[in-house]
Amino acid sequence: MARVTQAQAQQNRERVIAEAARLFRERGVQGVSVTDLMAAAGLTHGGFYKQFTSKEALIAEATGRAFGELGERLAALDEQHSGDHPAARRELLDYYFSPEHRDHAGQGCPATALGGDMARESPDSPAREPYADGVRDFARWMADGDDEDLVAIATMAGALMLSRATAGTELSDRILTAARRSLDDRAADRGQAPS
Repeated sequence: MARVTQAQAQQNRERVIAEAARLFRERGVQGVSVTDLMAAAGLTHGGFYKQFTSKEALIAEATGRAFGELGERLAALDEQHSGDHPAARRELLDYYFSPEHRDHAGQGCPATALGGDMARESPDSPAREPYADGVRDFARWMADGDDEDLVAIATMAGALMLSRATAGTELSDRILTAARRSLDDRAADRGQAPS
């Protein structure tokens, strides 16, 4: 059997982290086994512990990766709108409160998709820090740095989670619409253009 080069080992590791970031958002941390992760990455189960000390260590790295992907999307929106942050924010909210986002958790917001898992992690879990950092960075991007940014992402995450939990019912779409309207109303109350 041919030996894997260091470069190939690093590529394999990155592929596992990327698949974990997707699968953990899609199925939840407890809904994905090491065997599932390695199969999704096209690797054997035995290679996992050559790359990671534990599943918990991978959860932390995958959480950081998922929020890194979100950060890249937010930066791309700002660039696409030539620094017009309110326009970038409106576009994000159009997507965030869409049935498409609701129905594709694996590519969606990690704050929502991983929130329940992080709430069940132990206080000393290595995944808590990248999760908290990601939520903080997302909140900063959403607003002016006051508590309104926290209200916005709490509204977004809560609405998306409830919409996913009620998918297939008329309530699911109503939740998305009502949450978006609420954020638009809050923006108008603050003298900002609706989101």
